[in-house]
Amino acid sequence: MLRTGKLSQAEIARQVGVSRAAVTYWKQRLQAEGLRGLRRRRPPGGQSYLSASQWQQVLRLLRRGAPSAGFATERWTLRRIATVIERTFGVHYHFRSLGPALHARGWSPQRPMPRARERDEAIVEAWLKRDWPRITKGLVAQGVRLPSWTRRVSRFGPASAPPGPRWVGHPCSAE
Repeated sequence: MLRTGKLSQAEIARQVGVSRAAVTYWKQRLQAEGLRGLRRRRPPGGQSYLSASQWQQVLRLLRRGAPSAGFATERWTLRRIATVIERTFGVHYHFRSLGPALHARGWSPQRPMPRARERDEAIVEAWLKRDWPRITKGLVAQGVRLPSWTRRVSRFGPASAPPGPRWVGHPCSAE
């Protein structure tokens, strides 16, 4: 498309689904190096110190949980993961470089939900179905505004919100 010159860089960007800056970069590379300049290049940065099988072993260790690796809590932090790698393989990684490396291998660290050990899911579910609606109806009838964390929300606002960009009663609305 760049060689034919029939389309503008903006039109090429729209068709390919990239930014205009990317097309400009491609054009410069094409002029300077020809088609070879457009070939995929290796990502920047050094080689991984761990082999693919060692990374798989790291992921297995992470799935077992932080307490099995000798930590007091269930939370994995990048510093803890760096410590486990150093203990297991004798390889030092700076903890900040581990985030992208783990993410590239499908690991997404999440904070565990704090749960009481005595928690009975059946009792919690029954309470939410039976008691919570009664409590909220009573508060709403008294004119008490419930905190935002008690309302069911979606990406575009509470479930009660009508479709559209704004709804009456929203704290950010003009009314």
